[in-house]
Amino acid sequence: MIPVARPDIGEEEIEAVARVMRSGMIAQGPETELFEEEFSRYTGTKYAIGVNSGTAALHAALAALGIGPGSEVIVPAFTFIATASAVCLCGARPVFVDVDPHTYTIDPTAVEEAVTPSTKAVIAVHLFGHPAEMGLLKQICDDQGVLLVEDCAQAHGAKYEGMKVGTIGDAGCFSFYPTKNMTTGEGGAITTNDAEAAERMRRFISHGQSEKYLHTEIGYNYRMTDIAASIGRVQLNHLDEMNERRILNAACYDRNISSPDLALPERAGNVTHVYHQYVVCVDEDAPFNRDQLKSCLEKNGIGSAVHYPLALTEQPVFAEMGGSGRCPVSESLGRRVLSLPVHPGISEKECLEVCRAIQECI
Repeated sequence: MIPVARPDIGEEEIEAVARVMRSGMIAQGPETELFEEEFSRYTGTKYAIGVNSGTAALHAALAALGIGPGSEVIVPAFTFIATASAVCLCGARPVFVDVDPHTYTIDPTAVEEAVTPSTKAVIAVHLFGHPAEMGLLKQICDDQGVLLVEDCAQAHGAKYEGMKVGTIGDAGCFSFYPTKNMTTGEGGAITTNDAEAAERMRRFISHGQSEKYLHTEIGYNYRMTDIAASIGRVQLNHLDEMNERRILNAACYDRNISSPDLALPERAGNVTHVYHQYVVCVDEDAPFNRDQLKSCLEKNGIGSAVHYPLALTEQPVFAEMGGSGRCPVSESLGRRVLSLPVHPGISEKECLEVCRAIQECI
């Protein structure tokens, strides 16, 4: 079976973990500090704060930027639930808007129409490795006086008009889950150029401590461990290389999959897409549906996955909160998209095998 995802972990990461274990400093310590310095240098931001998950990164960033009860935060309806649940963890209300039918990222026109006097922030998700339309979104947010937060959980190293994601908004939030473009096992990071916000984030992720045993606010234990940071430092050194392999695998699919019933991923001309997922979309009028294609691929030894079967507007938890509403593009995509294996471990031979299976199944 060709797996749909597989972390690219080798002896270098194993040795890094062993080195930290032998040191005795396995919680947050010097390794985390080095990782933060290296990640901020890689992204081109002044500050990077290591945390223990991408969800923690979103929660801490929003809270530090002043999002709380009474706030509304505009969120795309087609994304992982953590983007919206982090808003709820702050006591704020997620307001769902639809996505662009070509890039699957948040629709700036829908954002502009959704802004109210209660809107405090917009979360731009760089979905599947494709950056959101940050130029228009930043203009809207600047004009309306609201914050712009980047959810970069699937887009490490992606660029919008030459700028790395996580550097354009007020904060960038990254996940290092095992299937991401780089991993720390579990973990995340926040990037920002705002010194005061960075300091608030650091307090928030460490029980609200301003100094040891002096707590000036309620916070959480969201700290990154040195074990995770040691993996991250190795992975970061190879991130561009791993992204390039993803891009080459995507190009292989682009060249060898052809069907009027299957839309391949589109890429805006002003971005660098890093293909966290290679997502095909079955046409509404195709003689087969997404689930039939998935089943056929599995029978041919090809793993695939659905990201995401339900738009957030269709999730029961948000209906109960009064946060549901029609987002037809997002809801349609949930029925039609399928992610193919594109991770760095896929060889050209395996890529062509996937392409052959696709052509046979459709």
